[in-house]
Amino acid sequence: MLQAHDELLHHSLCFAKSLALTVALDLRIPDAIHHHGGGATLLQIIAETGLHPSKLRALGRLMRVLTVTGTFSVQQPPAGSDDDEAVVVYRLTAASRFLVSDEVSTATTLAPFVSLALQPIAASPHALGICAWFRQEQHEPSPYGLAFRQTPTLWEHADDKTLHDWGDDECVKILKNCKQAIPPRDAGGKVIILDVVVGYKQSNIKHQETQVMFDLYMMAVNGVERDEQEWKKIFAEAGFKDYKILPVIGDVSVIIEVYP
Repeated sequence: MLQAHDELLHHSLCFAKSLALTVALDLRIPDAIHHHGGGATLLQIIAETGLHPSKLRALGRLMRVLTVTGTFSVQQPPAGSDDDEAVVVYRLTAASRFLVSDEVSTATTLAPFVSLALQPIAASPHALGICAWFRQEQHEPSPYGLAFRQTPTLWEHADDKTLHDWGDDECVKILKNCKQAIPPRDAGGKVIILDVVVGYKQSNIKHQETQVMFDLYMMAVNGVERDEQEWKKIFAEAGFKDYKILPVIGDVSVIIEVYP
């Protein structure tokens, strides 16, 4: 049943591949990487494309979709690096080299054709919103300017199944409320979270694609699908000392037990 659920979810989100490619072409990311010799960090892509530094994390999420789906490749930083985002290098692949639109002959670039083929996606409100949002200097929380007017309380959102609907600050506040409501760890206290941990022990490429495509979709509501390091940072800021991730067989989500 879970496999059938995930298969349908994957098919439903496949448009996000084309959406991510549309945004990449609009921002001329292939050209930006090409200008750095075929490999560039997020900070270098930010500088080359003229994006505001506040878009660094969002750009990383976009690039995560594009690397998992094969448009670009990624070179991870050495273990123990202090600034992972700065030293992750994104490289052109054989496919994305055909998306470089400048300094090459028109006979070898497919960028105009791909842009034409993606026109129905590019003209959609979702794509227009994301492309425009990336180019804004001010830091709106989502492509549609959705912002929280007040801090959510634990009880107001007790029926929410996941925390991916909330920004980091809101997650910290919710978890702090949870921490106050549970006993110490030696008395059995823990918070149980059902959510996605992007890439965690994930060998199923369809599951990986579903996770990152859904993350791109979540940008519209100021939500985010987080990797383990992002979760770890939130737990620490909320005052928790330890956590355990329990994979759910056949599902893109996991169970996270967080201990005070």
